[in-house]
Amino acid sequence: MKKLLFALLLFAGIPAFAQQNANEALLKYLPAYDTTWNQQAKTDLANKFELIAKKWPDSWAANYYAAYTKAQLSYLQTDAKAKDALVDEAETYANTAATQLGHESDEIYVLQASIASARLSADPQARWQKYGKIFDQNLDKAKAMNPDNPRIYLLRGTSKFYTPKMFGGGKKAALPYFEKATPLFEKEAKTDPEKPFWGWNTNQWMIGQAKGEEKE
Repeated sequence: MKKLLFALLLFAGIPAFAQQNANEALLKYLPAYDTTWNQQAKTDLANKFELIAKKWPDSWAANYYAAYTKAQLSYLQTDAKAKDALVDEAETYANTAATQLGHESDEIYVLQASIASARLSADPQARWQKYGKIFDQNLDKAKAMNPDNPRIYLLRGTSKFYTPKMFGGGKKAALPYFEKATPLFEKEAKTDPEKPFWGWNTNQWMIGQAKGEEKE
């Protein structure tokens, strides 16, 4: 039944994408996805990215963003099984994107780190050691390739933010990472999906949260 419903959605979505290429379709929905935290709206948009990946299966960027949106959507789930199901889908799309791209990429490593973080969040106590290591390794590889990728510092800062102070985390420890990311985000053109630019809005929100400690 799920496959039938998705096939119907895909068929219904084809006319809207008929006159576009993959990148144009991605740009149509990326701003909305990165500016809403409403679960239903984000789910609907994630489904659109999946439709784009199905319509342009050879587009690494389409598969990349299908992975990204699934991983991000998992954070809005409260049930661990529902989180894992979305992360499973994210991993599949991410692996496809990496294969299609055909070479190492800091953005693929950042995406893999984001997926590891999403997997960890489904069961932090049981998974922090395994997936925390995968998270760190991928970000280290990304930084070695491109230290000016702002998503490296966004993810590092977010990890610090949610780590207890007794283990070196907290708002104060996280803030420098978000502040380092800000000028790097500002340099991004945000016009080419094949040069990922997600994270600006999240980074700005996290800065506000981290600075909140100073007011307490």
